Amino acid sequence: MTQTSVTAEAVRENLLAFLGKRAKTTWEPDQDLFASGSFSSLFALELVMHLESAFGIAIGAEDLRLEHFRTVATMTELVLRLRANGE
Repeated sequence: MTQTSVTAEAVRENLLAFLGKRAKTTWEPDQDLFASGSFSSLFALELVMHLESAFGIAIGAEDLRLEHFRTVATMTELVLRLRANGE
């Protein structure tokens, strides 16, 4: 994706498709992924790798907190913030 084509909607759609494919179920943007019991901490690493490769960002140690990966909405905010900061 190019810098200009990344919108909150595009990030949400990408993540919902990724999660749906991985878990074989549908998710809501505000649904707590880890409370559902469908994902493990190992899956959090997969999410980090997906976000970095799909959106051209680098997620630093300061952002590797579960709160940033708990929902599609929080991951969308993280991606948009990191892209805006050029990280």
